[in-house]
Amino acid sequence: MSLNDNFKYLHIGLPEDVLRLKTFGDFAGADLAIERHLRSPNTPTALKSCLTVQREMMARLSTDYPLTREEAIALAKSAAPDFTAEEFDALVKAGRVDWIYIKGVPHYFDRWFDSLCKTDASFAARAGVSQLGADGSSAAGENGEPRLDRAMRLMRENGQMSARIRCRASVRLKDETFRKGELVRAYLPLPCACGAQNDIRIEKITPEPAHISPENAPQRVVFWEERMEENHEFSVEFSYVRTAVYTDLSHPQYGAERPAFYLEEQPPHILFTPYLRALAEELTNGMEEPLEKARKLYDFVTLNVKYSYVRPYFGLENIAENCARNLVGDCGIMALLFITLCRCAGVPARWESGWKAEPGFCGAHDWTQFYAAPYGWLYADPSFGAGAAREGNEARRTFYFGNLDCYRMSSNTAFQSDFDVPMKHWRADPYDNQVGEMELSSRGLRYEEFERTKEVLEFTEL
Repeated sequence: MSLNDNFKYLHIGLPEDVLRLKTFGDFAGADLAIERHLRSPNTPTALKSCLTVQREMMARLSTDYPLTREEAIALAKSAAPDFTAEEFDALVKAGRVDWIYIKGVPHYFDRWFDSLCKTDASFAARAGVSQLGADGSSAAGENGEPRLDRAMRLMRENGQMSARIRCRASVRLKDETFRKGELVRAYLPLPCACGAQNDIRIEKITPEPAHISPENAPQRVVFWEERMEENHEFSVEFSYVRTAVYTDLSHPQYGAERPAFYLEEQPPHILFTPYLRALAEELTNGMEEPLEKARKLYDFVTLNVKYSYVRPYFGLENIAENCARNLVGDCGIMALLFITLCRCAGVPARWESGWKAEPGFCGAHDWTQFYAAPYGWLYADPSFGAGAAREGNEARRTFYFGNLDCYRMSSNTAFQSDFDVPMKHWRADPYDNQVGEMELSSRGLRYEEFERTKEVLEFTEL
C-alpha cells in the first residue's frame, strides 16, 4: 500500500486524546500521542492508516493558517486602508473568515481576504481588484456580452460550440528546494480522451519525458524522472479540440444505457452518512425520475452553498458532509457534495476536472456528470451555477444543469485515482491533479516547495 492509499481510512476519525490536542492546536503534542498509538500492538491497522494521514495533515496546518488576528487585519488594510478591526471581528462571527486554533490562539487562513474579494463586489471595489467571480463569468466576450452568456446563446442557436485550444504547463523546483545530484520525479496534467475532447496533440515536451499516460488514463499525466545537475523547469505544450454539445432538457434525447456503477461510496469523502442520506431523502421525497432528483439536488447546492477558497484538499476531512453542514466551499467541494447526494438518491454521478481554459485566462476547476434516462450522461457544474445565482443570472444557473461550455480542459475523469506511474511519497493533492506534482527520492513536495504555471497560448473558435 502506498502512502496515499492511507487516505481511504481518513474517515475513521481520531482517538479522543489526539482529537483534543489537534482541536486546541497542540500539533506537537498530538504527534506524540499519534506515535504512541502507532507503536501500540493493540491499534488496528485501519486506525493506524488514519493516524498516519492525520499526522501529515497536522504538519501542514500551520502553513495554511499563518496569520494572527493582528496580521489578518493588517493584510486587509494593506489592500483596503479603510478596513477596520470591528469589520474583521464581524466577518469572523458571521463565519466568513476561516480559522483554527494553534496552541489555543486563533490563526486565520492565508487567503481569507482574497476569498472575500472574489465573492463580494463591495470588498473587491474597496481593495481595487478586478472581480471576475469564482467562475470568471464577468469576463466579456464580443460586444461586451459576458463570455459565458455568449457561449450559452451560441450553443442554443447552433446546437454546439467548438474550439481548438493550445496550452502550456510547467513545474520547477524552487531554488531553495533544489539539491544538485538529487533524483527528481515530476508530473504534469495532460488532456484526456472524453466525450467532449478529441484530436489531442502533444506539441512540445521539455526535457524528454520518461512516460506519457494513454489518453484514457483516469488521471492523465506526462512524467519525468531525472537526477538533476542543475535546476530547470519541466514543461509541456498540448492542443486539443473541445466541443460542447447543447442538451435541451425539455426535449428528451436517448443516450447510453444506465450504468451499473458510480453509485458506490468512496471513502473518505463520498460517504452515505446518516445526515447526507436524510438530506437527499428530504430533498427528493416523492420523486421518481432521476432527472427530477438531480435537478433538486443541484438547486440545493447552487442556491445554498457559498463559494470560498479553501486550504489544500490534503488537509480536508469529510468534504461532502462538511459542505452540507457549513454551506461553504470551492468548486471541488460543491462537486463532491452534488455527487454524493446524487448517489444517495440512486442517481449515478461522477467526477471530472482539469482547467477552465479561455482566451486570456486559465485556472484549475472541477465539475461533474450525472446519468439520467433517457438522456444518458449529462454535465453539471455546481460552482458555475452558484456563481450565476450570486449574480442573479437564473438563465445561466439553469444552463449549467445539463450543459457545459467549451472553455475546458479535462485531464481527470476519476476522483482519488493513482497516476499510472504512481508517486512513491505523499502527493500535494492526493485526490486530483490540475497543477502538477513533484517528489524527491526521500519525500513528496508540498505546493510551497515548487513553482507551477499554466496558460492558454491559443484559442480558436471553430
